[in-house]
Amino acid sequence: MRPDTSPRPAHPPGAGPAIPPADPRAALLQDPNFRWMIGGSALSMLGDQFTLIALPWLVLQMTGDTLVLGTVLALISVPRALFILIGGALVDRHSPKQVLMITKYVNLVLLAALAGLVFAGTLSLWMVYALSLGIGLATAFSIPAGTAMMPSVVARPQLQAANGIGLGLRQLTMFLGPLLAGLLIALFGAGGAAQAAADAPAHANATGIGIAFALDALSFAVSAWTLSKVQTRAGLSAPTAAPQAVLASVAQGLGHFWRDSELRTCFLYWSAIALFIMGPIHIAIPVLASSSPQLGAAAFGIIVGAHGAGTLLGMVVSGMVPRLRFGSLGMTILAFDAIIGSLFMPLGLITAVWQGAVLMLVIGLLGGFMQVSVFTWIQHRVPPALLGRAMSLFMFIFMGLAPISAAVTGWVMKSITLTQLFAASGGTLVVLAALAFVLTPMRRVTDAAPATR
Repeated sequence: MRPDTSPRPAHPPGAGPAIPPADPRAALLQDPNFRWMIGGSALSMLGDQFTLIALPWLVLQMTGDTLVLGTVLALISVPRALFILIGGALVDRHSPKQVLMITKYVNLVLLAALAGLVFAGTLSLWMVYALSLGIGLATAFSIPAGTAMMPSVVARPQLQAANGIGLGLRQLTMFLGPLLAGLLIALFGAGGAAQAAADAPAHANATGIGIAFALDALSFAVSAWTLSKVQTRAGLSAPTAAPQAVLASVAQGLGHFWRDSELRTCFLYWSAIALFIMGPIHIAIPVLASSSPQLGAAAFGIIVGAHGAGTLLGMVVSGMVPRLRFGSLGMTILAFDAIIGSLFMPLGLITAVWQGAVLMLVIGLLGGFMQVSVFTWIQHRVPPALLGRAMSLFMFIFMGLAPISAAVTGWVMKSITLTQLFAASGGTLVVLAALAFVLTPMRRVTDAAPATR
């Protein structure tokens, strides 16, 4: 009998099974290189959750003013939005690892300075503004570097499993981080700015917030060390073509994405979601917790943590039934978004922590179910040479547009109530999903990768 000479898409003859079909995640976790990368990433993401809770709480305790909170969010989000596409171009020109390493050192310095000023009791509002601006600039480069890193560490057939592990750990940190940060702030003090001068939180009550920032700084230090251990795959860690002017490189990437009708449709739809839904939620949840006597810092952490737990659970369910769809990938996204919008609407009416936690748990469950497939779909669809720019555009939508929208929401909330904000945001999401179904090709977007490029 002649040997079978038909093509083997996963592995060449004699190479051995790099990924055991029964359990690709176990195979990845046996790879020390992948463990260095994912371990440091998880630690850094956990630290980020501490700042995510501590920074808005610090501002609200210092001033009690949603306008100031909106300004701080704008100082983080505007430079991030303006420079994230340039960051993606630099990632493609150099390498995700090089860019990511630099940003880790920058964030380490910024968070350590913020923690030190809080502990010393010398933090003033202009310092919060300046440090927020620096954090926003650093994340404009760290986000595309971090999201483009995975394909330079694992083989393309491993991306689905690797993304599942990475995004799953991210959601685990989004569950544990807010809970720990909220409890930390509640236990050690939330920063006595409400009782002290608006530009100088009392040192005696600022311990919890200071520890939160210090832990985030420590996470950047340790994750920079683990990143130094990561070896990127040959040919994918450095550019293969002659360097191109940064702005021309950005324009080239945007042109490619615009010509791809499915990418264009999805990116435009997600942009609308970020502007009209995610932005208001970013500022409405902390304001809801801080303005309700029956809630507080711990409740804020529980509600945000419940969303992270739901998202993690959704990813687990997605791994168990990865092909569960309502017709197609696009149809499933639209259906889930319509349900999520319906669940957002009553958030402004909650009177107990458990009510907000249950709603956010279910919202996270539905969103988490789709995240791994969407992330992997983009990585497979875009050529490797454009991946940094593709992921920077994707993250620009959610990490750039949404906080800008949140900043605007801080100003809008001077004239509307929380109940009205949540109802309007949820209703808008339902309407956007319906319009996308009727007027766009979104419903025809499928999981299938395009032909080889």
